Amino acid sequence: MKEAMLWESLGEGRVRCRLCAHRCTISSGNRGICGVRENREGKLYSLVYNRIVSQALDPVEKKPLFHFLPGTKTLSIATVGCNFRCDFCQNHEISQFPREERRVVGEEVEPEEIVTAAKSSQARSISYTYTEPTVFFELCYTTGKLAAKENLKNIFVTNGYMTSETLREALGWLHAANVDLKSFSEEFYRRFCGASLQPVLETIGRLWEAGIWVEVTTLVIPGRNDSEEELRWIAEFLVGISPDIPWHISRFVPAYKVWDLPPTPLSTLRKAREIGLCAGLRFVYLGNVPGEGEDTSCPNCGRNLVRRYGFYVLENHIIDGHCPRCGTAIPGIWH
Repeated sequence: MKEAMLWESLGEGRVRCRLCAHRCTISSGNRGICGVRENREGKLYSLVYNRIVSQALDPVEKKPLFHFLPGTKTLSIATVGCNFRCDFCQNHEISQFPREERRVVGEEVEPEEIVTAAKSSQARSISYTYTEPTVFFELCYTTGKLAAKENLKNIFVTNGYMTSETLREALGWLHAANVDLKSFSEEFYRRFCGASLQPVLETIGRLWEAGIWVEVTTLVIPGRNDSEEELRWIAEFLVGISPDIPWHISRFVPAYKVWDLPPTPLSTLRKAREIGLCAGLRFVYLGNVPGEGEDTSCPNCGRNLVRRYGFYVLENHIIDGHCPRCGTAIPGIWH
C-alpha cells in the first residue's frame, strides 16, 4: 500500500477522496467507488501503487492517438479498478475486478522498472490505459515524472472523470490524452456508466487549455447514443473547444453485459463522420473498421498526408508539422 494523493480528513475516521469527480466520502475500513482506494484508520491508501495487471508494447495508434508521434511504440500499463461501471466495457475483466471479486491483484512492478522497460523496448512513450489511469494516479505520477526526465512522453487513455486538482498534479509530465466522451446525455452516463456527463466535458476543456494534446473517442452504440442529434451535439461541443481536436468514432461490438445489441452499422459510422466534418471538425476518424476513415488529409488542399491501416502507419508525408503541398500547419505532436 501507499498513502494516496489528494484526500482530506473529515473527522471521526472518515475521509474524502479528491482524485475523481465522485469525490467519495469513505469511512474507515471501506473503499471508494473505484475499489482500489481504502480508508485505513482515517488515512486513505492506494492498493494498486505498484500492482500491474497488464503490460504490453502497442502502436500509439491503438490508444487511439493519430496526431501524436505517429508510427511509434508506447509501453501500455494498467492496474485493476475503475471509477465507472460501464455495462459495455471491453476490459471488464480487469476494470471491474475489485468490484466483482472483492479483491486486488497484480504483479509487483516499481516505477523505475516501468521506465527501464519502456527505454529497453525503444518505446517513445508510456500509456496509462486499459482501465482508468485516474484510479492508479500515484503510480502514474511517480512513473510519469521519471519518464519525462528520460525524454519519454506520457499518455492517459481516460474516461475524463479526474478533478481539476488531479489535472494540476499532472501538469509538466502528462503530454497527451485520449478521452472517452461516451455520450452527450446525462441519462446515458448515469444509467450505463454510474457517472455524470459534465465533469467529462470540463476535463476535455481543461486538458486542451493546459496544452496537453487531446483526442476524443466516442463508441457509437446502436439505440443508445447513435442519434444524429446527439452525434451533432458532441461534434459541436468539440468544435467549441477547438476544431483541431481529432474525433475517433468507434464501432461497438457486443461485450460484457451487452449482448442484445448488434455491432454498429458502417452506415451509422459514416454518417457520424459526415456530421463531425460538417460541424467544423477538421479531423474525424473511424475506429474498429480497418481500411476506412483512418487517413489524415490536409484540411486545406486535401492531400492525403498519413495513410493508415488499422493501428499501423503505411505512409507519413507530414514535414515539420506541415503539409508538403500547401504548407498548412497540421495540429499535433509529430516529432
